[in-house]
Amino acid sequence: MIAIDATKDGVRIHVQVRPRASKSEIAGLHGDRLRIRLAAPPVEGAANEALVRFLADCLQVPQRSVTILSGLTSRSKTVLASGITSAEAAARLGVG
Repeated sequence: MIAIDATKDGVRIHVQVRPRASKSEIAGLHGDRLRIRLAAPPVEGAANEALVRFLADCLQVPQRSVTILSGLTSRSKTVLASGITSAEAAARLGVG
């Protein structure tokens, strides 16, 4: 089971990002993290912006509801998604 932690405002999702992939997609699990491939390069925040857009689209929440809490310069990141439950997040990400 991936680490999707419920918070009072939404969920924290632990992800492992692989930039410069051929397309943006969820690629299964990496330990207890959700593995996400992103087409964007890890240059000047492009991959972080792509991750926020991708997760907002997958979770069906506005982009402003998705924030990277930690790991801005790392492939391992923790993301906060507001306005969604952990059950909804797991179902929409296809991991629950």
